[in-house]
Amino acid sequence: MFDLGSTLRILRPAPKVIGFYDGRIDGLRAHGPGENWLDDGAFALGVCTYAVVDGGEALVYDTHVSLAHARAIRAELAAEGARVKYVVLSHWHVDHVAGNEVFADGPILANRLTAELLAAHRAELEADDPPIRPLVMPNEIFDDDFTLTIGGTTVEVRRLDIHSIDGTVLLLPEAGLLLAGDTLEDPVTYVAEPARLAEHLRDLDRLETWDFARVLPNHGAEEVIAAGGYDRRLVAATRRYVERLLDAERAVGPLSDFIAEDLASGAVRYFAPYEAVHRRNLADVRGEALVPRE
Repeated sequence: MFDLGSTLRILRPAPKVIGFYDGRIDGLRAHGPGENWLDDGAFALGVCTYAVVDGGEALVYDTHVSLAHARAIRAELAAEGARVKYVVLSHWHVDHVAGNEVFADGPILANRLTAELLAAHRAELEADDPPIRPLVMPNEIFDDDFTLTIGGTTVEVRRLDIHSIDGTVLLLPEAGLLLAGDTLEDPVTYVAEPARLAEHLRDLDRLETWDFARVLPNHGAEEVIAAGGYDRRLVAATRRYVERLLDAERAVGPLSDFIAEDLASGAVRYFAPYEAVHRRNLADVRGEALVPRE
């Protein structure tokens, strides 16, 4: 019998940052044989959430894909001697909020759109497969960018309209590090809002103006994240992919051909399960199918 959370790997991608990675395990399904959001989304593609830890304090960035994962995160932080000062949600999608209940005794921060979308989809998420029941809602809401302090570490909480209208990312300016949530993904973005790709492109351009050197996404290659994350080329690679999706004449072909130049440069890395993500992206942009929620 598979114990959920038993394959969680603890990564140390940067000083004062811990990664909690699971999935991308050949032949292993976390929930069951039938199609479900956990196995066919997060677990198949690999998912990593993060904590910023300094001076006996911790900021948890997303609560992972299950209560078991969230409990393991909390236990690891306790072993580090850190109390959870804040939880910050990157956006409303199920694989980022499934562990909220474990942190319900403290501040769970989300931007107003995330809170509204969680409320609008609450019944759906609580009835999903697997269900998130009860879905614990954020209890502190913000509208604008702001700054938190974890021990002696400055964390800038910033809004981005990429992948999902309600995106929130964390910038650690002293480290030159961006915790990107799902705004950036290796090898390609999962299109959740096909009608809003033009808006996503505008915020990708805005992101390019920010000062950071490395990127830690929630979905990517474990070995890259463990080694310190991606460089800034991931932003440009994401923009090129979205631009090509919007070009009716070029939006054809397998992923390996579609992003061949970025694969060749090493900006992103090929991972076969993303062929299915790419096919869904193409179909959804053409209006041929609905893309499942990530």
